[in-house]
Amino acid sequence: MKIKKLMTMVAVLSLMMTGCGESDENTVNFKSVTVDKTVKLAAADPNTPTCSVHLQLAEATEESGHRGELINEEVAKVLLSIEDTDGVVLNEAAKEFAERYTKSYVANMLPLYNQDRADTTRRAWYEYHYVITTETQPGSKGTVAYLATVDYYEGGAHGIHQLLTMNFEKKTGRRLMLADIFATGYEQPLKEILIKALKTKEGVETLAALKEKGYLFAMDMFASENFILGPTTITFVYNPYEIAPYAMGSTQLVIPYSDIDKLLKTTFDY
Repeated sequence: MKIKKLMTMVAVLSLMMTGCGESDENTVNFKSVTVDKTVKLAAADPNTPTCSVHLQLAEATEESGHRGELINEEVAKVLLSIEDTDGVVLNEAAKEFAERYTKSYVANMLPLYNQDRADTTRRAWYEYHYVITTETQPGSKGTVAYLATVDYYEGGAHGIHQLLTMNFEKKTGRRLMLADIFATGYEQPLKEILIKALKTKEGVETLAALKEKGYLFAMDMFASENFILGPTTITFVYNPYEIAPYAMGSTQLVIPYSDIDKLLKTTFDY
């Protein structure tokens, strides 16, 4: 009886350990890191314009292991323009970005501002900001979607507002690109599906009608690497200027997997 009870306990413990292993393997945890930095264009003059940087980044935690490190490295490369990302600490990378950005602002803009000081109508041109806010959400089977809203103003008529997306395989931390989920030769069929989706979204039937609305006037449709893998759909995100003028804002085309099933790799399980 004692031996039987011991064997049962061992079996239960083994199942628990296996279950925990599978859970850890398919889970990536995130924490939020925030960096804020504001500098005056001319440090000695409190009335000069400022540059403000606000970064709120979702960082994969240490518990996520090597796959978390790979995710953080890709985030640092894409959002913070960090070239050497090996072993990067996202919080430190964010501080480095804020320092680099504000230093560049002062170095490049102060000489120009000194020429424009007397013209108060141009002051607003020098009020810079750079803001990144991020979130993560469950993706397709075994993936997590990383969404970054980027808003910045660097002079000119208007600022720039973008949604940048990344999709990570939770088991490995690898970023998934279109070539990882679509089979060879997908480009033209997917392009046609996207044009059809845009026509439906805008309530028109022809490409000419789309162009009359401002879409694809000086560019062709393309399958953007800026996409979101969801449980039942893939969403292609087009930021201003990519398929339409700035005034029309961003465009999101939501495509059910059922519409593109024949274009997907057999290894991609959604």
